Amino acid sequence: MPRGAGAVAAETRRRWRGEFPYHWDADDLTSRRGLLQFAVYASGTLFASTGVLAVLGAVRSLRIAEAQQVALASQVPPASAVYFNYPDSDSQAMLLHLPSGQFVAFSQRCTHLSCAVYYQPEQSRLYCPCHEGVFSPETGDPVAGPPQRRLAQITLRQDGDVLYATEIQP
Repeated sequence: MPRGAGAVAAETRRRWRGEFPYHWDADDLTSRRGLLQFAVYASGTLFASTGVLAVLGAVRSLRIAEAQQVALASQVPPASAVYFNYPDSDSQAMLLHLPSGQFVAFSQRCTHLSCAVYYQPEQSRLYCPCHEGVFSPETGDPVAGPPQRRLAQITLRQDGDVLYATEIQP
């Protein structure tokens, strides 16, 4: 006896639900709209947190450290360097007594990959041995090699014979 189209559709639906059970009550838990809202909120949160971290990093780099005694000017011979930590114990820096008699100070961290930079007075340069970076000892500007940015300069104050580091300028 032939069955009608409605009976065949009902039988197919019954078998399909048996093989692929889907709980329609749980359908309200996740929807495309809910998933899209979650993705938008998550993206916005990540974007905002990146901005907050950037601002905090900028504010942290602008902080002014206390004046710190570095050396006695009379005890630093011309064309030599004194290495010290500034503004904290984890940040290496160098005081240079240039052949011209001028005192300058820079961060010892190379702006390429943060390797230590050393003063080479015989060649009148600041040298990073990691990737052959060269900086000017007068200004801290890159002269050769991969570094693109100048070294952070440390402002000095001389009080009689005593040299003080007063702030770091990125």
